[in-house]
Amino acid sequence: MGYVHDAGFAQFIPVQLMSGATGTYTIAAGAVSGTLAFHRAAAASTGIITIPILLPGNSGASKGSLLRSIEVDYELLLAGATSITAALAKVTRGVEGAVAVVSAVTVTQDLAAAVAAATQEQHRLVVTLTNPEWISSNVYYFLNLTCVCGATVTIDVLGAIANYTFKA
Repeated sequence: MGYVHDAGFAQFIPVQLMSGATGTYTIAAGAVSGTLAFHRAAAASTGIITIPILLPGNSGASKGSLLRSIEVDYELLLAGATSITAALAKVTRGVEGAVAVVSAVTVTQDLAAAVAAATQEQHRLVVTLTNPEWISSNVYYFLNLTCVCGATVTIDVLGAIANYTFKA
C-alpha cells in the first residue's frame, strides 16, 4: 500500500448523529423533498445543538486526520434568532479509572453570531480551527451550536461537513 497525503478530504455528518439540549428536537423531513433535518421546535430559549465530528484518528505524530474546518448547513424558519454561536470541544479520553478532560479549541466562524448567522434564511456556517489539529487515537470532538431564539424561531440543521487533511 502506498503513502497518502491528501488535503481535500471531507466527511459528511448526517442529522441522525446530532443531539439537542434545551428545547424539543426531532428528525423530520426537510423542506426540500428527499432530505432530512434535525428540527428544533419554536421556543423562547437558548438551545444547544451538538454535532459529533467523526474522523479517523492515529496514535502516530502528524498522521491520520488533520481537522481544518466544519461547515454546518441550517435554516432559521419563521423568524431570525438573536444569535448562533459555534464552539468546538475537544475531549481527551481518561485512562482506566480517570475522567475524560474537555477543552475548548479556538475557532472562528465566517458568519457573525448576532448578525448574518442569525437571520431568517438558509445558511452555511463555516467554523475554522485557528490551529488545525491532528486527531489522535485518544481524543474526539463535538461542535456545539448555541442558538439564542425568540418564541417563534425554528431551526432545521440539514447536515455538516468536516474538512480535513488525511495522511497515512
